Amino acid sequence: MVSDPGGGPVPSDPAPPVAGDRGGPVPGEPQPPTVGGAGRRAVSGHAYPWDVIGDRAFAERVAALGIPAVTLAASYHTTRAATPLHPRHQTVDAWHSALYRPVRDGLWGRLAPASPSWMDADDPFGEAAASLREAGLAVSAWVVLNHDTRLGRAVPDVTVVNCFGERYPYALCVQHAEVRDYAATLAAEALRGVAVDGVSLEACGQLGLVHAGRHEKTDGAWTPTAVRLLSICCCTACRAAWLAAGLDPGQVSASLRAAVHAEARAADGAHLGGTGPDATVLDGILAVRHGATDALREQVLAAVRGVQPGVPVTLHASPDPWATGPSPGLTPKAAADVDALLVPCWPTGTASADAVAAAAVHGRPVDAYVTVLPPADPADLDAHVARLAAAGASRLSLYHLGLAPEWRHRYLAELAARWRLHSG
Repeated sequence: MVSDPGGGPVPSDPAPPVAGDRGGPVPGEPQPPTVGGAGRRAVSGHAYPWDVIGDRAFAERVAALGIPAVTLAASYHTTRAATPLHPRHQTVDAWHSALYRPVRDGLWGRLAPASPSWMDADDPFGEAAASLREAGLAVSAWVVLNHDTRLGRAVPDVTVVNCFGERYPYALCVQHAEVRDYAATLAAEALRGVAVDGVSLEACGQLGLVHAGRHEKTDGAWTPTAVRLLSICCCTACRAAWLAAGLDPGQVSASLRAAVHAEARAADGAHLGGTGPDATVLDGILAVRHGATDALREQVLAAVRGVQPGVPVTLHASPDPWATGPSPGLTPKAAADVDALLVPCWPTGTASADAVAAAAVHGRPVDAYVTVLPPADPADLDAHVARLAAAGASRLSLYHLGLAPEWRHRYLAELAARWRLHSG
């Protein structure tokens, strides 16, 4: 139960395994009904352990919505979450990042996760996952890797640094081997000794400038181009990697600063007057970033498959190779390494369908991530889901089973039903 009356997004449930696929059931465990498959498109909903623990009606409500699977947070960043339908509390203040599994000693170096002090359960994810599977629902473990303000403040030398020397404490830079080792151990510990039907990896790559948190006073301050420039990490590890790739770190940083200042003086799309890095330099920067991202993902996947050999893995990703954040840009190798791609589709305009179509060309199932919470207008959701299905999404992930009040649950149920209709 929650003792001190915390949240965030994303994930997906896996398609059932087929012969020769990486997916598969956990040996010796009872299996819930399969989700997805060739005959219909899968639907899942997201939740936190505190939504499930202490609420005996949670699983029944989810099943009544026509949602057969839950993507459940196993590690998560700082959040304050509403719990409007929970019988014991209305809010949860998860005031630091946490691993919702037992934190074992002797596995960690300077980077070590914390247990959730706001929960009484010794193994919140394990307890919640077991209760959901016993109720016949499939469960995917939602694992957030490199988004951790507590660790970023405790060990600042491994955080992302922009071209002005400013650190982003919420963002651990994956160019550091220490960060990659931590992420791999975190993923393995999130899954060790618990039965799950899939894994959803968030923040498996570089985080950047944009960070929804605290009382943000940054909206509209930068153009999209400036946001991209300020999301290029210039930490010691990245600068060393640039140097090894033939780039001059001092010149790169100076050109980035000049370009950011030029963007502040003119509307996005205006000519930078030669102040920014040229295309060859930008290609080199991106190649260095993608190399570290590939190394991170490969290490994390090896750790995941070491403890859950047959589990299908979904990667939170953006088809924009420069994207940073919870869904980092796809590298050329990323899609081939995983079983599905989860693409954020909260905006209900055509850009979300375009992103789904761009991700679908990589040949993996695309999981469209849709919210029924503000700022989404419920009147737009049906057409939105139809566009996503037409664009090539084969799965639908709904946000959020615990945050939504009862009157919004009708939208969750309608979208689950309409998804099956739109997708045939």
